[in-house]
Amino acid sequence: MNAHRTALKDVLILEPKVFTDDRGYFMESYNRKVLASLGIDLEFVQDNHSCSMKNVLRGLHYQVEKPQGKLVRVVTGEVLDVVVDLRRSSPTFGKAETHLLSELNQRCLWVPPGFAHGFCVRSDTAQFLYKTTEYYRPELERTVVWNDPDLNIDWRLQGEPLLSAKDAAGLPFKSAPVFDDITHSIPRAADCS
Repeated sequence: MNAHRTALKDVLILEPKVFTDDRGYFMESYNRKVLASLGIDLEFVQDNHSCSMKNVLRGLHYQVEKPQGKLVRVVTGEVLDVVVDLRRSSPTFGKAETHLLSELNQRCLWVPPGFAHGFCVRSDTAQFLYKTTEYYRPELERTVVWNDPDLNIDWRLQGEPLLSAKDAAGLPFKSAPVFDDITHSIPRAADCS
């Protein structure tokens, strides 16, 4: 598995080795030992699977206590994945970045605890899988509004986004609770570029 650093501190793009032949392909989408060698030595406790139609926008979600690290990937279709650093002590605090994840590029994205996360579906449908390091707790979940002017995220929309009531009513970044003491940091690994 190849790992690439992103502009946001501790976020990694992971590219699994994919073996293809005339029957199809095989890939290892998760290997605890490999992730530990990259500095992601956390226990995953829950797997989530969502299926969404084109222009569905989910996010930007996070948990204020018991924050979740997420290992995300797309099985079918294509999404624009968005992460926002909410760790006040981070040099990239308040910064957002986007990544295209699809069944074609087969990339995974490591979103550490302390980030808000969301995605928008660009294909007719998309199946999105993610492993989390903490259980989902709806009473702890918060949402930063997707179109916050201070974050200025280019969602590359292909029409009006389809939002849940919760996502449409998200908090502005400036008034959203953030993290003061999350210190999970990815060490410099030899195979991270």
